[in-house]
Amino acid sequence: MELVFATNNKNKLREAETILPDSYLLLNLDDAGCPGDIPETEDTLQGNALLKARYVTKHSDFSAFADDTGLEVEALNGAPGVYSARYAGKEANAEKNIDKLLKELKDQPNRNARFVTVIALIIDGEEFLFEGEVQGRIATEKSGAKGFGYDPVFIPSGYTVTFAEMDPSEKNSISHRGRALEKMRIFLEERNRKR
Repeated sequence: MELVFATNNKNKLREAETILPDSYLLLNLDDAGCPGDIPETEDTLQGNALLKARYVTKHSDFSAFADDTGLEVEALNGAPGVYSARYAGKEANAEKNIDKLLKELKDQPNRNARFVTVIALIIDGEEFLFEGEVQGRIATEKSGAKGFGYDPVFIPSGYTVTFAEMDPSEKNSISHRGRALEKMRIFLEERNRKR
């Protein structure tokens, strides 16, 4: 079954390919004839995920899913949250976002945080949502070269290393996106069994 993952982020696509069974051929936005990035204009993770999945199904004949992820930091009242990708401004990259986060948390003893991913799946015209989250804390400095986004500063609960220091398979087994994808995988397998 072909499914479009509404992203051109190679890291996200790779994560999804390792979690979903081989029976699913994952396509990106370019493959679906929807080049470029879809602006995230909603003020919730659910809204942005649905917006991107709807865009693909409106402009192609494919079933699609999309995700939006937010890092919610307790001491910052849940920020950066839905604005995680552009925390340091519209032209920001992961490096600038992390630098701003570490600056905001300088001398802050409470470094509790959680990552939340919401996946919107549109299949046969029906919409479904799946959510995954992982609790953790923000490190005082960047560490690790694996992963992407805020991975170099996020230490999941029960661990002493950041996501960027973990083997990808270990990260995927406990990560927010991994948990949301796993819920979607189970849903798709049950749906296929009923057919």
